[in-house]
Amino acid sequence: MKRVLLVDDEMPMLDALRARLHRLADKWEMHFVDSAERAIEELERGVFDVVVTDMRMPRMDGAELLRIVRERWPDVIRIVLSGHPESEQTLRLVPYAHQYLSKPCEPKQLETVIDRCLRLHQLLQQQNLRAIVGRIKKLPALPKVYAQLRGALARDTVTTGEVARIVAADSVIAAKVLQLVNSAFFRLARRITNIEQAVNYLGFVAIRNLTLSVEVFSHWPEGSPTANLNFERLQSHVQVVAGATRALAGVGVTADDALLAGLLHDIGYWILAHECAPDLARSIETAARLGIPLHQAETQVIGASHAEIGAYLLGIWGLPYPVIDAVAHHHTPLSVKPSEFDLLAVLASAHSLVPTDDRSVFDAKVAPDPKVDAEYFLSINAPFSWTEATRRVNECLEAEGVRP
Repeated sequence: MKRVLLVDDEMPMLDALRARLHRLADKWEMHFVDSAERAIEELERGVFDVVVTDMRMPRMDGAELLRIVRERWPDVIRIVLSGHPESEQTLRLVPYAHQYLSKPCEPKQLETVIDRCLRLHQLLQQQNLRAIVGRIKKLPALPKVYAQLRGALARDTVTTGEVARIVAADSVIAAKVLQLVNSAFFRLARRITNIEQAVNYLGFVAIRNLTLSVEVFSHWPEGSPTANLNFERLQSHVQVVAGATRALAGVGVTADDALLAGLLHDIGYWILAHECAPDLARSIETAARLGIPLHQAETQVIGASHAEIGAYLLGIWGLPYPVIDAVAHHHTPLSVKPSEFDLLAVLASAHSLVPTDDRSVFDAKVAPDPKVDAEYFLSINAPFSWTEATRRVNECLEAEGVRP
């Protein structure tokens, strides 16, 4: 049974949580404690899957508790509750909290968030891999993009559109910005997946603080053991796929979600290169030696591919489930029973129709990625033909100056 630890120093609030969540006792084993110190004692005594903590507590607050949890129990998913959505407090939590909920929080909302987090274990079943993702404090951003954004935000004349274009050019920055704007602190009536709307809503000061904070973004370290991973080519591939994915969006799939999935579909490579560089290097060697696609070699060597690892990170950040599902299965869409023209189908089709794939960003001879085709398009009842899909993607590629 999954175990959930709930922490709040206000006993009436803790008692209310206990009473409202009592009906879930046959689903989760829940422990309720009234201080961060007692929470640490509980974590030392047994294994937990999720920690939900209040932010403002005496002696040790929620941010410090989650910092300790990240260091000592990185596989635990970390959720914070707060009734005080100050921007400085929010930014302080960015490196430690996977999701943010505002107080008072409806039991059904809390149940949904916890349940969704626990279902992510099906994506990444190995505890050691969940720990790798859970301990991430910094994700690498391309140095030139980081510098470009910092410089743009230093100018008084910078526009929202200009900032949005820079943010959208880097998957890591885009993901963090969307994670923050969709947190409950901002009390949005609907989820934002459009980057320009996110930039406009957050404001330039918050964007500047996020980008300049070494807690969130860092330059890619020189002398990386994954020297055969070309990040500029990877970024180019991601942008081409994002454009193609957006071009294929239609009935049931919004252009914003399609663009988001395209931008984030390879975010797992940042995690592997940053946290598991030797394992990624061995995966590349294995793929070249056995003549198999890289994602298959990653599963053999690491236990999961960059697709599942990246999707798990997006999941604990609370990004939309269709995006998570598409990222997780974009190399293996046939492993999910095809039934409709959904975001996964759009991303897998775009990935098959662009001229680049994962092997194009590595200096190694590995087998090409598997592709879907017209038969797959028919099986998902696509609203247009494979010929039309090819035309749309080629038109997009030509507009971007990429040879089909």
